[in-house]
Amino acid sequence: MDERNGMIAGEPRPDEGRLGYHFLAAVDIEGFSRLHTLEQVRTQRALSVALDAAAHAAGLDRHRWTIQVTGDGELAVLPPGIDGPRLVADYPHELADALAAVNRTRHPASPPSAPRLRVRLALHHGPVADGHLGPAGSGPIVISRLLDLDPLRAELSRQEDEDLALIVSPALYDDVVRSRFRGLDPEGFYPVEQMVKGVRHLGYIRGGREPSAPAARPRAGPPRTPVPLFSLGRRGRTIPAPQ
Repeated sequence: MDERNGMIAGEPRPDEGRLGYHFLAAVDIEGFSRLHTLEQVRTQRALSVALDAAAHAAGLDRHRWTIQVTGDGELAVLPPGIDGPRLVADYPHELADALAAVNRTRHPASPPSAPRLRVRLALHHGPVADGHLGPAGSGPIVISRLLDLDPLRAELSRQEDEDLALIVSPALYDDVVRSRFRGLDPEGFYPVEQMVKGVRHLGYIRGGREPSAPAARPRAGPPRTPVPLFSLGRRGRTIPAPQ
């Protein structure tokens, strides 16, 4: 007990909260602001269904996630004890499957049909504090910046047949992707960078890079052939990209 303030030593002050390191996942709907109000409501519902299904299929418990809704998506702080390779390898793959399933119901053969649900997904691991208005700290800031990077938007626009574009932070790329657990392949990601509000933000996008895409760490060798965003099969099994 700290006699000066009546608090137990090591306990956070009421105005401080707790600071810890967590995995974070953030998702944003493409073209959400262009939808009319009813479409926005239905699209939010469709995304919620897809996120729940993807987490369940990947063996992740979304009921334990701390979720901050953003209107056109969400920012989630995952609890301690998450298997990083499962999050990075399985969750995006399962979300892509869930989005495809949702879109099959949103696009009947005859009009009118709902707009196709397509999203950007960012994953990160970093410090998060318990804020009074939601998660605080550099972790939420970094993942929000990654989610909004122009190269990620361009990747989703370029991959017209895909419903999801994925970016991971350098921390996740180095610590998780490079582990090669669950079939993760470091060569299946390309580096990008962008200055946002005077700060240089780096990330690694899943897929093949266009020659014009800015690179954070140029790779040696000839240009790589673009590949589908999600050539990872279930449990990390690699599916050869079509030639």
